[in-house]
Amino acid sequence: MRSNKQWVLIMILVVNIGFGVWGSGFEFDETEFHHNTTEVISFLEASSSAAVAPNPLIVGLTLIPQAAAKGAVCLDGTLPGYHLHRGFESGANSWLIQLEGGGWCNTVRSCVYRKTTRRGSSKFFEKQLAFTGILSNKAEDNPDFFNWNRVKVRYCDGASFAGDSEDKANDLQFRGHKIFLAAMEDLMSKGMRNADQALLSGCSAGGLASILHCDEFSSLFLGSTKVKCLADAGMFMDTTDVGGEHTLRNMYEGVVTLQGVAKNLSPACTSKLDPTSCFFPQNIVSDIKTPMFILNAAYDSWQVVSSLCTAPADPNGAWKACRNNPGNCSPSQINFFQDFRNQMLNALKGFSTSKQNGLFVNSCFAHCQTERQDTWFADDSPVINNKPVALAVGDWYFDRSSVKETDCPFPCDKSCHNLLFRS
Repeated sequence: MRSNKQWVLIMILVVNIGFGVWGSGFEFDETEFHHNTTEVISFLEASSSAAVAPNPLIVGLTLIPQAAAKGAVCLDGTLPGYHLHRGFESGANSWLIQLEGGGWCNTVRSCVYRKTTRRGSSKFFEKQLAFTGILSNKAEDNPDFFNWNRVKVRYCDGASFAGDSEDKANDLQFRGHKIFLAAMEDLMSKGMRNADQALLSGCSAGGLASILHCDEFSSLFLGSTKVKCLADAGMFMDTTDVGGEHTLRNMYEGVVTLQGVAKNLSPACTSKLDPTSCFFPQNIVSDIKTPMFILNAAYDSWQVVSSLCTAPADPNGAWKACRNNPGNCSPSQINFFQDFRNQMLNALKGFSTSKQNGLFVNSCFAHCQTERQDTWFADDSPVINNKPVALAVGDWYFDRSSVKETDCPFPCDKSCHNLLFRS
């Protein structure tokens, strides 16, 4: 593994249109900030080769016709869907389910806008997707899961597959939980019910979804199936931003209330805490019974840009340069991020004490490391103790070794593929 620090440049386009943060690329999108002051952020990668392996596998879209009868529809009432590439040889009876990410919508206005994008309507789904990283079918790019049945479940509800309500007046269907169940039922009918091994995964809002649905996913299988869950960049923290406000909590409260999420949250949590608190992973991961792996950047780029250092929290722009590039941060600003890291590690203490769970928290300014080839498994992938993400996850899933990897604080890790932003 090379030791030089990797940087990926991201372009940020900011437009005040009142509909939430929307973008493409690494699932940094659809978050509305307070007082209808919003940003549209389009994350464009400077070098596509950093995220996508050469000649990636291209997989077609499958819609789920029977989902409509179950009320399992996207925000606009269209059919949900997924992309499936069949397993082969030793992996023919193993299944990896990747829940797509893509932010949330927390107001009627932001959800109505979301209907005009691939995050709210299957009319705008890509008909084909590149499968890279954990979804790759090449052993050299994905050593442990390359020949499994690999599925990307599309995300078109805006509540991490957890809502169940509707707004008839605005023609909105909040049916994320029904979409999850309909997709699982359809995949079960295509052979997943007989799986020897299964892994529920997801990145960003999909990472949160894999946490919220982990035990439910496990309950679908017989006791003979080895079932585990993986959350990539799903450890969203209930913490204060640079202005002392709770930007993410305020947004999550809107998601939970608007989309009827409370009924689908962990009863073990909601018996003690309010529903919004139970949408935050820090309050539920320790109670999950199914083995789980938490993969997260200690300084998650989405949280830095969209919940910690937002424009409303930083009206004078004191954090703008630091937010876009950690190399521009003052010592006190770095200390703020170190405190955020410490809060995340403290929230994971109970989770990490369980022998069945795995942990990989690297001290990078990054977001979503499983689907990007350069961060999942490549010659210069991020490592902790010389172990890249793919091998850490594989060692944990197959019980080859215990994996509880916590990085030293920034800027010690020179293997990070940090994301830089240019306004």
